Amino acid sequence: MEKIRAIIQSSITVKQQVLESDHFVSLIESVSQLITTQLRAGNKVLFCGNGGSAADAQHLAAEFSGRFYIDRPALPAEALHCNTSYLTAVANDYSYDVIYSRLLQGIGNAGDVLISLSTSGNSKNIIGAMKTAREKNIITIGLTGHTGGYMKDLSDHLFNVPSTDTPRIQEAHMLIGHIICQLVEEYYFA
Repeated sequence: MEKIRAIIQSSITVKQQVLESDHFVSLIESVSQLITTQLRAGNKVLFCGNGGSAADAQHLAAEFSGRFYIDRPALPAEALHCNTSYLTAVANDYSYDVIYSRLLQGIGNAGDVLISLSTSGNSKNIIGAMKTAREKNIITIGLTGHTGGYMKDLSDHLFNVPSTDTPRIQEAHMLIGHIICQLVEEYYFA
């Protein structure tokens, strides 16, 4: 039972650090305003991640395109890994490292927003996507762990969660993502 309490406390501690950081709170606000502005301009929000971060990316995309708190029209959002035929073909014919950058070349437009999730900040396919986003004038938002990894230099806006523990980082990513979804929904449909 003490181990369980320690794990829960660890999650709370990371979130408490996010809560107490004026930088994180103001960044959540400014990113929410930015996404709202880009959506109003006719752009879309794209997500990418690997493993658990892919699941989180898909979850957050669904909150935008489905609904969060209010019954409202869908917002244009997509997780880039959801087409398994594309994913397996490109990974097989080219490389797993280009699965996101190649798709972004095809469907990404200047003014879109790319939200990339990687606990290490060093995933090659995410780095490739962010480089492609830069080339196409797509706004990049990174959600990483403490150091930010290579994503740090490729993110227009970086949420580097103050932890090196993968599950705790992912839990904080979902907290940040859910707050952004709620705020964007409120701002867009106000």
